[in-house]
Amino acid sequence: MSLKKARDIVGGAGRIARQLAPFQYTISPMLDSTQMQTLRDAVYRAAGTAQVREAVADFYRQVRADVDIRRPVCNASGRCCRFEEFDHRLFVTTIELAAFVYELEMRSWPAENESARAKWTGGGCPFQVAGLCGVHPIRPFGCRIFFCDPGSGPWQQEQYERRHSQLKAMHQALGVPYFYVEWRQGLAAMGITPPSLSRT
Repeated sequence: MSLKKARDIVGGAGRIARQLAPFQYTISPMLDSTQMQTLRDAVYRAAGTAQVREAVADFYRQVRADVDIRRPVCNASGRCCRFEEFDHRLFVTTIELAAFVYELEMRSWPAENESARAKWTGGGCPFQVAGLCGVHPIRPFGCRIFFCDPGSGPWQQEQYERRHSQLKAMHQALGVPYFYVEWRQGLAAMGITPPSLSRT
């Protein structure tokens, strides 16, 4: 399928599937070893495909435009990264994880990022550095649409449902197997964090 087709889908084509907001999902079970390998293979194949990376970048630009129009308040509190403390979870799809893995490997990051990840004990996000996101430019969709602003809850819900439907359609258009996994399970599958510390 062409990049134009994927971009058309990202732009709004396709049926909107009803989904729950990212942090209200029932927690998915741990992936077994076969599922982990299948996810890992799919992510690496997608990460190595410029067409996939470009489609995800286009998607993120459109999410940014939605946020710029609505202008929800971000207090930079870091609460969005502390999943257990605030009783929410982050889920990601195959192509989001692929774009993240590629950028994580290709960019230079401050030493503090690696230090925080090395000290991570399994709670919250392993990329939270000094209370804030250490990978903010390449964060997944759920992070980009989640705000502590109490007045933006319904808007966040609607945006997540609409945009996640587009993400699902992009997988089909790009020929990428669709996985929807808890963030730390995905990181563990990719060898970014130790499987023993992956939470559900």
